[in-house]
Amino acid sequence: MVTRVWDYLAEYEEEREDILDAVDRVFSSGQLVLGSSVRGFEEEFAAYHGRRHAVGVDNGTNALKLALQALGVGPGDEVVTVSNTAAPTVVAIDSVGATPVFVDVHAENYLMDVEQVAAAITPRTRCLLPVHLYGQCVDMEPLRALAERHGLTVLEDCAQAHGARQHGRVAGSMGDAAAFSFYPTKVLGAYGDGGAVITSDDQVERNLRRLRYYGMEERYYVVSTPGHNSRLDEVHAEILRRKLTRLDEYTRGRRAVAGRYEEALGDTDLVLPRTVPGNEHVYYVYVVRHPKRDAIIEALKTYDIMLNISYPWPVHTMDGFRHLGYEKGSLPVTEALASEIFSLPMYPSLSEELQDKVVSALREVLRTL
Repeated sequence: MVTRVWDYLAEYEEEREDILDAVDRVFSSGQLVLGSSVRGFEEEFAAYHGRRHAVGVDNGTNALKLALQALGVGPGDEVVTVSNTAAPTVVAIDSVGATPVFVDVHAENYLMDVEQVAAAITPRTRCLLPVHLYGQCVDMEPLRALAERHGLTVLEDCAQAHGARQHGRVAGSMGDAAAFSFYPTKVLGAYGDGGAVITSDDQVERNLRRLRYYGMEERYYVVSTPGHNSRLDEVHAEILRRKLTRLDEYTRGRRAVAGRYEEALGDTDLVLPRTVPGNEHVYYVYVVRHPKRDAIIEALKTYDIMLNISYPWPVHTMDGFRHLGYEKGSLPVTEALASEIFSLPMYPSLSEELQDKVVSALREVLRTL
């Protein structure tokens, strides 16, 4: 049996009755688009984060894109973010005509080095976009203070941090807006694509609702800026409503898996994840580091263990972003991490038996390197 970094089948078997009930509820409702399930999920998701509004959209990339537009970011503007992230973070910035400006990350926790942000701000900077990577938060207090000093907006990328907290505040509640993905692998995942933006700014919320629905406020009439067809599906919304009630349970399961890894691998030469003081990590992925990463991954295939790298190519090194002008060596920590980091299996329904299989094989591989 092949062991992968993520699998949903055990979780589905446990939740199957509730998931199928959610599907049946939508199909029996007479409302298949922007109905009561989307409205209900938006209200409940906003309440979970202590925000006034949530707007469901079709995926996490468009959550970022529409949030940027709703915040007034567009052509000629600059957005400060990181290159150690999934490409959609930067694709969203590019898609609104803005220019991504990268700062490096911390070697210890792989998160945005906030101390580098001030030097990256120019008269064209409009927004700061921290990525709460792998399941824990960027240091938000100094970032927020910097934004206020320069009159900038803050958009949190929370695609990997559902339920994470910093000094008691939940990820997504510390900026002007926050974008989420509900891709199936996420801590809070649908059974397909989905996304949302949360905010307490009434104007940003109105902008978002227009932008996700072609730019319309009334049916068939585009009010001002043309928008997109970016609506969250009713079925996914109803499933997410059910799963939202279990979000804290999911994070407890992930932390239990992380604790077993730490206990079983703490005496090896792997660099294990470090939780920043004040953070409550939710372990969207369990990222470890080793200079012989590629050899380890290849050797584990003989044990039918298939691992993942998040991420093997920093965004600034990709051909599609060559026009940004970043040379090799411009983000040294990010580039060094890309050659050494990899992810172990991580999901709340990962059995101790499968985890023991991974640990045993990994220890054997490390011993023979």
